[in-house]
Amino acid sequence: VLRCLGIPTRVITNFNSAHDSNINLTIDKYIDMSGKTLHLTEDSVWNFHVWNESWFARRDLGSFYDGWQVLDATPQEKSKGIYQCGPASIRAIKEGDVNLDYDSPFVFAAVNADCVTWIRYSKKRKERIYSNTRKIGKCISTKAVGTNSRVDVTANYKYPEVKEFSFGIPYSRYKNSLMDDRKILVTAV
Repeated sequence: VLRCLGIPTRVITNFNSAHDSNINLTIDKYIDMSGKTLHLTEDSVWNFHVWNESWFARRDLGSFYDGWQVLDATPQEKSKGIYQCGPASIRAIKEGDVNLDYDSPFVFAAVNADCVTWIRYSKKRKERIYSNTRKIGKCISTKAVGTNSRVDVTANYKYPEVKEFSFGIPYSRYKNSLMDDRKILVTAV
């Protein structure tokens, strides 16, 4: 419909798409002390989810947020009492501006939530035992113009993940160097 009105629009596919039902920007999984999954949240990770992007100016948010906007014709959660999603600025999603209207926190979580596993000891006590910050929002894609090729637009939605790096020394040597630093400190006092 938007293309018929002359508004540039494209389909976007997000692989490993988070469905953050409580808008806390994490996908929480709870287990008991024996490792059995507890069904305490409706958060989930979908293999993929599809929405549309349309290009327009955002006089309501300011020109910084002009450009591609997320519009989801199949929203799974109510927003302001009705099933709707967007228009959420892609720039706001990338910059983490989750306090803006038009479902920015929901879309941010869909592409950038952390997956967190908790052990629940009691109703009042839980402990985070695992966190994966890289699982969500992989290969965010659209179709290339004029061909059936995939165009990766992940960089429009999020900054590159920080790569893990290892230190060039074994832990035992690192630990010994800390002890040497402590000896120097004690000697200086």
